[in-house]
Amino acid sequence: MRRALDEAVRARESGDVPVGAVVLGPGGEVIGSGHNAREAWGDPTAHAEIIAIRAAAAALHGEWRLEGCTLLVTLEPCTMCAGATVLSRLERVVYGAVDPKAGAAGSLWDVVRDRRLNHRPEVIHGVLADECGALLTDFFRGSPDTR
Repeated sequence: MRRALDEAVRARESGDVPVGAVVLGPGGEVIGSGHNAREAWGDPTAHAEIIAIRAAAAALHGEWRLEGCTLLVTLEPCTMCAGATVLSRLERVVYGAVDPKAGAAGSLWDVVRDRRLNHRPEVIHGVLADECGALLTDFFRGSPDTR
């Protein structure tokens, strides 16, 4: 999660909402990482999770099934990212801060564990939640240390 926090800081430095993500391979090695780049790329789908998942698939030579892999992300995934998590067959999602306004991994919605879907990753939440949340809170409050 510390690596995901480092990615979130990179997002903040480029003017994006500070969210970072890392995908670990089955052996625990980092195979993909990313941070929010919506502002930098002008792309509404450039969420940290999507970028990290794409990088992981590329690292696996285009294998889109990320079976045995873990996504670590500083903020609870939104519906788009939760859907991508399910579709990429990630084994587990670990996130820091809860997103009560748009979270789709247990708070507002629970897309990742919806029994109607063919894949349901394990979800672990609250990892370094205070640090992950503080980064976001400071960003939205406009703290001089975060802009």
